[in-house]
Amino acid sequence: MPQMHLYVPKDVADEVKRRADARGVSTSRYLADMVTREVADEWPPGFFQAVIGGWVGEPLERAPDLPWKERNAFGTLGNEPGPDHDDDVNAGASDDGQDR
Repeated sequence: MPQMHLYVPKDVADEVKRRADARGVSTSRYLADMVTREVADEWPPGFFQAVIGGWVGEPLERAPDLPWKERNAFGTLGNEPGPDHDDDVNAGASDDGQDR
């Protein structure tokens, strides 16, 4: 197994040692587990059971879908009257784009 060496401030090293001792593992094992979790490409064991089954409030209900909104077609600037707009939507703007 490859070995890695790193340098950390003394207070960080003391905290790592304290946490490793609290878990009953060596400092090396504690750091190896921490690094392995950090670079893993998958979810930690039990993650989905804890998250998905963790809701303790009232049951969630999905709100009904809202009706689709008509939008301008791609390529328009939004200042052309659309199917649900009055012709006077742009009554305050002149051809040069200045409001009057």
